[in-house]
Amino acid sequence: MSGPAPIRRSGRWIERWDPEDEAFWRSTGEKVARRNLWFSVLCEHIGFSVWTLWSVLVLFMGPEYGLTPADKFLLTSMVTLVGAVVRVPYTFAVAVFGGRNWTIISASLLLVPTIAAFAVMEPGTSFSTFLLTGLLAGIGGGNFASSMTNINAFFPLRKKGWALGLNAGGGNIGVPVIQLIALAIIGASGGPRVLLGIYIPLIVLAAVLAALFMDNLASVKNDTGAARDAAKDGHTWIMAFLYIGTFGSFIGYSFAFGQVLTNQFGRTPLQAAYLTFIGPLLGSLIRPVGGWLADRYGGARITLWNYVGMAAATAVLIVASMAKSSALFVSVFVVLFVLSGLGNGSTYKMIPGIFQAKALAKGLTGEAAAAHGRRLSGASMGLIGAVGALGGVGINLAFRQSFLSYGSGTGAFVAFLVFYGACFAVTWAVYLRGSATWVAPTTATETKPQLSYAKV
Repeated sequence: MSGPAPIRRSGRWIERWDPEDEAFWRSTGEKVARRNLWFSVLCEHIGFSVWTLWSVLVLFMGPEYGLTPADKFLLTSMVTLVGAVVRVPYTFAVAVFGGRNWTIISASLLLVPTIAAFAVMEPGTSFSTFLLTGLLAGIGGGNFASSMTNINAFFPLRKKGWALGLNAGGGNIGVPVIQLIALAIIGASGGPRVLLGIYIPLIVLAAVLAALFMDNLASVKNDTGAARDAAKDGHTWIMAFLYIGTFGSFIGYSFAFGQVLTNQFGRTPLQAAYLTFIGPLLGSLIRPVGGWLADRYGGARITLWNYVGMAAATAVLIVASMAKSSALFVSVFVVLFVLSGLGNGSTYKMIPGIFQAKALAKGLTGEAAAAHGRRLSGASMGLIGAVGALGGVGINLAFRQSFLSYGSGTGAFVAFLVFYGACFAVTWAVYLRGSATWVAPTTATETKPQLSYAKV
């Protein structure tokens, strides 16, 4: 017996959506969900490229631009900050406008920072003008939050790790792709406006394809209260802290890697560009693997051991930095990128599992539990993504201060090592210690159910 077919209204709306119903999923849901996933990946991919645009534009900005290394780190820090902040309203936007509709709008908005950068990118432009223009690029960071919230609603819990990992990984690849394109342009002695001219038509294409092939889910629209409920839950903020360690590292290092190579190891912009794309590329590609491993073995376990690896890699980076060994430094930095991508996938898989477990602890079953979990996990993802992205701001500011104080990034890496240790401790204490159980709050007269996070 087949599940209920989705009922549509004008504007590509789906009224009924039940991915946990296996008959519905096999007959209708999987095909629709995958189609929305692929075009969501495309739009998020372009968004990430625009967000990290200034990580490569600063490589074009030689002495004739009159910017110091500290100016460039400040510029990229502020771009990262805006990308983190706008993730909060972008999360609400899916419920207000619908996933498809907001994807079209958010993709189209990417034209603003791209055209603005095209207009000002030349020597003689003031630092304040570059800073204001760079801030506009931050809106590209918001696409991640709305995309993840939207795609989370399309897939059943058993498929979320893979789907969310693929969605986010495909978006993250926007970072190395724009770095590779910049490498080709620098190698051909082209200017930054060539790079910007390539992306303007791609943005238009992404918005058009979203309009033609994506859908809105009526069950997600008009549920702006979900974000408020998610914000009240302590696990939203615990996971946000852990996501600072994974995604904050990925985006922060993506912005900073090239500048560290040029400032600490004396690489030219072209030499740096040959290396900077490798880490973000591998970190992006492995993110779905992190989600898949979390589906199979539990997100908390994968996240815990991933932090062990990140701490070990950071310790080696400190040694390489002090020894001025560029070969060891680059190699281990790439490993750190890979681990950050793996952790991105595993931490995001934990989110729907946590809220599904809490729904079951409340006594909900079946579709009611699944719907409750989807509602809160989708809303929390935007908030977690926003806080996580702030880690990128912290990384760039830490590098800026480290270079100002010590002339190298060593001091920053020491701070990162301490933070990864804290992330390990929180993961173990909250989700894996002992039986990893948490007692859901109930009235004093009720029997308190035990909620296990062992498989989250």
